[in-house]
Amino acid sequence: MEYKDLEKKDEKELVGMLSEQRGLLYELRMKISVNQLKDVREVREVRKVIAQILSQLRRIKGE
Repeated sequence: MEYKDLEKKDEKELVGMLSEQRGLLYELRMKISVNQLKDVREVREVRKVIAQILSQLRRIKGE
């Protein structure tokens, strides 16, 4: 997902996406702990998306 896509979303959508991404991150971490995850780079990508969502939420609330 690109940051441009996040700029078009409203606060409710972003909060929903944030909880979804955090759940996904939790699942990926659990898979890593039991050696079921082959591509550990996914964790980095999910963390990046979470950071982008949080940045956009801060921008919206600051306006």
